[in-house]
Amino acid sequence: MKIIDRSVWNFSKENPPVDRIAPGEILIFRSCDCFNGQIHSEDQLVQDLDLTKANPAAGPIEVIGAKPGDVLVVDILDIVVDEVGFACSMSGVGPLSHKSEVRTRMLPVKDGVVSFNDIKWLAEPMVGVIGTAPKEDCVACGYSGDHGGNLDSRHIKKGARVYLPVRVEGGLLQMGDLHASMGDGELCGTGVEISGDILVRVSLIKDIELNWPLIETDNFWYINTTGSTYEEALVPAAEEIGRLACRAYGWDMTDFFIYLSLQGETALNQGVYPSSHPMHSLRVGIPKLADKNRLI
Repeated sequence: MKIIDRSVWNFSKENPPVDRIAPGEILIFRSCDCFNGQIHSEDQLVQDLDLTKANPAAGPIEVIGAKPGDVLVVDILDIVVDEVGFACSMSGVGPLSHKSEVRTRMLPVKDGVVSFNDIKWLAEPMVGVIGTAPKEDCVACGYSGDHGGNLDSRHIKKGARVYLPVRVEGGLLQMGDLHASMGDGELCGTGVEISGDILVRVSLIKDIELNWPLIETDNFWYINTTGSTYEEALVPAAEEIGRLACRAYGWDMTDFFIYLSLQGETALNQGVYPSSHPMHSLRVGIPKLADKNRLI
C-alpha cells in the first residue's frame, strides 16, 4: 500500500505529484500536526513558532485519468491518531481572546478518549485540510475555497465520503491537519491538533458538475463553501445544494428553499481567520432520503 508522507503548504497546480494512482486505489496519507511538529510541551506558545509552515498537507497525488470537469471521490476508511495532541489559545484569535491568556495545553488521547482537566470525552478524529489543486492561483493550506483546503468540517471523519471538483489534470489531491476532536467554528483557533494516518480510497466520477466540495455521511449531504462574510459563504452553499437536490428530486428551487428551511442544517466549520484575511468556512446540509435519488 502506498504511503504519502511528503508535506506541502499550499494547494497549487505547480506542486509536483509525489505519486500517481489509479482510481479505486487505497492508500495512506501520513499527516503531521498543524504546526509541523514544533510543539512538544505547554511552555511553547504559538507566537514562538515558525508559522510559515502551518497546516501542512500530505501529497499531492495525481489520479490517473482525472481531468477538469470530473470529481474525485475520497472515502475516509479510517483515521489513526497519535496518543498526545495539543490545543492553543492565541492573541487576537476568537471571540474570547480579549478575556484569555495565550496558552498551550497538551492533551492525552488514550484508547480513543481525550482528557482535558478533569473531564474526558470520546475522540472523533477528523481531517481538517483536504482538497485538489485550484485552477488559478495557489492557496495556502490554512485557507479554503471551491477546491477544498482548510474545510475544518468535523464530519470529515471515518465513514464519510468527500467529493472534490477536479480543476487541473490529475486532480492533485492532498490532505492533512488532523484533529482528535474539534467543535464547530474551532473558536480558539485549534482543535485537538495531532499527527496520524488517514486511510482512504480514491475514486473518480467523469464529467459531472460540482462547484464546491460535498460531504456525504450516513444520514446527510453537506455542501461546504467559503466567503469573506457569512452571507457570502451561505448563498453559494444554498445554491449548490439546491441545484443538486432539484436535479435529483425533480423539484423547483422554490420548493427546495422551503424544504431547506424546514429540514436543512447550517453550521460554521471555521470562523476565526484574522481580520486581515476574513473568511468563513461553512456547511449547508440536507438529510439523505432513502426514497429519493442520490445527489451525486
